[in-house]
Amino acid sequence: MGRTAAVTEATAPPPEEGHDMQYLLTIWMEEPEELELTPETMAPWAAFNNEAAAAGVLRGGSGLQPSATATTVRGGGEVVLTDGPFVETKEQLAGYYVLEVADLDEALAWARKVPAVQWGGAIEVRPTAGGTDIAENRDATGTAAP
Repeated sequence: MGRTAAVTEATAPPPEEGHDMQYLLTIWMEEPEELELTPETMAPWAAFNNEAAAAGVLRGGSGLQPSATATTVRGGGEVVLTDGPFVETKEQLAGYYVLEVADLDEALAWARKVPAVQWGGAIEVRPTAGGTDIAENRDATGTAAP
């Protein structure tokens, strides 16, 4: 399957002085047959959300509907639509967070706190490419960049 590597040091480019970086934390978990969303099952998520919001690092995030509700758009010539998830694996993309923090080390510290880790899930931490505002992503003609 995928490869696993130990993180020994921050490898993301440093932010500009005085600016934090945004990181996308994607949550990968085995999709349960049935998930009962009770106050007890949601409590760890609410606690994480509240802690990240109180710390001022939470910029967005959401859980996702089951993978059976997904539709995949694939190109490379003719565009093909496929019902269901693209990847054939037990782990599915379950949700995401966008955090704005000083560096990769801080993003990893937050990732360790995501409740999915305690349930055997994986959190992929990836710096965004920047340009959080559509106005920052316009080409020289003033139109939105593709």
